[in-house]
Amino acid sequence: MPVVPSRYRAPAWLRGGHLQTIVPALFRKVPPLEMRRERLELPDGDFLDLDWSTRGNDRLVILSHGLEADSKATYIQGMARALQARGWDVLAWNYRGCSGESNRLLKFYHSGASDDLDHVVRHALAVHRASRVDLVGFSLGGNMTLKYLGERGDARDIDPRLHRAAAFSVPCDLACSSARLSSAINRHIYMRRFLVSLRRKLAEKRPRFPDRIDLRGAWKIRDFRGFDDRYTAPLHGFADAEDYWRRSSSRPFLPRIAIPALLVNAANDPFLGPGCFPREEAEASACFHLEVPQDGGHCGFHGGGRGGESWAETRAAEFLAGE
Repeated sequence: MPVVPSRYRAPAWLRGGHLQTIVPALFRKVPPLEMRRERLELPDGDFLDLDWSTRGNDRLVILSHGLEADSKATYIQGMARALQARGWDVLAWNYRGCSGESNRLLKFYHSGASDDLDHVVRHALAVHRASRVDLVGFSLGGNMTLKYLGERGDARDIDPRLHRAAAFSVPCDLACSSARLSSAINRHIYMRRFLVSLRRKLAEKRPRFPDRIDLRGAWKIRDFRGFDDRYTAPLHGFADAEDYWRRSSSRPFLPRIAIPALLVNAANDPFLGPGCFPREEAEASACFHLEVPQDGGHCGFHGGGRGGESWAETRAAEFLAGE
């Protein structure tokens, strides 16, 4: 499909990618849905915590959050409310170590952990009566979602109940995004918070794996290259950060997506570099759609939606409702 024209414009008072990222994250309030937690035991001995909000609907949406977030993130709860109001049941899952309890194994989660999403999808298809299942992912969760779909390739390899997918603010080229986040202003605003949270998780794990997690000098790491080289890559079977980024980026998988999928990346997203706007793949695909609004920031898209929704929530509902 060609690149989809976008109608979104941020409110006049909210200017620039940084404000459009930060203001919704800090100040938007969404009443949380009442959700039922289920622990999904995994074949490798670990677990995932799944949060369900169901009303017996025939449609189900599976929501995937971003880096160091969880199912309670404002953008997840906002999307859950918007889609439930339109007749979807909701499953918001938490990655390994993101549900408030450290996971059991040495490894945790990463941008390319589509095998965990596969466990969630298979479980949902087995236990829920939905005839149509949609996927929505944000940032890291969007990368995972698009990679998951592309890995399955031919439509014959996908359960026929999988219907559509929407992904927002996706670093589909991880090396490019990592370089962008390493700029001075981004290190100061965003990178520091991510690294503090990730190092805290490693510190929680260290008493159980003292010979595998060495925290000496960890507080001197200033960017994802340093963190991924030292921790993410070796803990998850990659040679180094470059190998992890190459094998986990969703962009190479986009041409193989075989169900309708929408990627929305704002042109002013401070997390995304030029490699995160896959126009050629969209133009050559019958299923993959790319929309690039000028505004939106990272997981922002404040206002512009229906009845107090963010524009992303209204846009996702519109796309997922298609046939």
